[in-house]
Amino acid sequence: MAATTDRSLLSAEMKEEEEELYEQLLLQAAKEMQGSLPPAQESKQIIPQPGFCVKAKTRSSEKIFINVCKSDQIPPPPDLSEEDLVILLESEDPSGYRIPMSLGEPHAEVDNSGNGCTAYDIVINPTFYNKIHSNKLFMEFFMTIGFEGLENKYNLEMSREWRMLKNRKFLGSVVEQNIRSKSKPIIQELKSSTTSTGSGKKPLVSEVESSCVEPEYTIVAEPADQHQHPSFLVAEISLPKVDSVQSLLLDLGEDRIVLWARPDLYHLDIYIPYNVIPEESVSQFNRNTRVLTVTMPVQPV
Repeated sequence: MAATTDRSLLSAEMKEEEEELYEQLLLQAAKEMQGSLPPAQESKQIIPQPGFCVKAKTRSSEKIFINVCKSDQIPPPPDLSEEDLVILLESEDPSGYRIPMSLGEPHAEVDNSGNGCTAYDIVINPTFYNKIHSNKLFMEFFMTIGFEGLENKYNLEMSREWRMLKNRKFLGSVVEQNIRSKSKPIIQELKSSTTSTGSGKKPLVSEVESSCVEPEYTIVAEPADQHQHPSFLVAEISLPKVDSVQSLLLDLGEDRIVLWARPDLYHLDIYIPYNVIPEESVSQFNRNTRVLTVTMPVQPV
C-alpha cells in the first residue's frame, strides 16, 4: 500500500526548473478545471431522530455513550438477508458490505451519576434501523461497524463490550448534523488522442474477478516542503483495468478517499494526512495512462 510522498518520489529525475514549471502548471490546471465545473451544492443539515443509547468504554476504561439515531436523509445499505450476512461474515473480506451513516462530533455530557462523559451520535437510515432493532445478528454487525467508524474518525481505541440503556433514547440534546448533498465529485474524462484499431467489440466471455483489489496510488503534497502547510494534495491512482470513467464511483470526505471501480475491479478506502475541501476538489481520468488524478485543496490551518 502506497504512502504519502514528496514530489521527488513522483518524479525523481525532475530538474529544479522543471519542478517549478510542474507546480505552476498544476496550480493553473486546478484553477481552470474548477472554473469549468458547475457550482458544487452545499451541505445540508439534518435533524436526527433519537433511537437508542448505548453505554460503552474505551480501552483505557473511559466511559462513553453512543446515540444511535435515524434520518431518511441517510440512504439505506443494500438489502441483505440474515443468511447472506452469515456468509459475508465468514468470507475473507466482509468489508465489501458498507453501511451509510453519519458520525456526529463528540459532545460533553453528564451521566446519571453526575460524572462527565463523552457522547457520540451515529445516524442511519430508518429502514435499516428497524432491521437492526429486530435482529440481534444485524445489531452486533452494525455496532462493530459503528465502533470501527468512530475509532477511525476520532482516533479512539474502544472496547467491544457495550450495553443498551433501557429507559433512555438519547444522552444530551439532539443537534443538527451536516451531510454533503453532493458526495461524489465530477470525474472528467480525458479522451484518447489515438484512434483504436479493430472493431472495438468487447469479448462475449470475460473473466469475472473474484474480489476487488486495492489499486496502486501516490499522494503528493504541494508544495512539498515538510515545514510548510500544503495548499493541495494530488492523488494519482493507477487503474489499468478500467476502460471508462462511467465505471468509477468516487467519494471524497474531508480526510478520506473512497473509490470503487465496477464491476468488482478495484476498491480503495484510505485516510489522507490533511483535511481537504471535497466541494472544491476535481478529478480527471486519463484513458491513455489509465490513471485517475484527484486534486484536493487543503483546508487552511
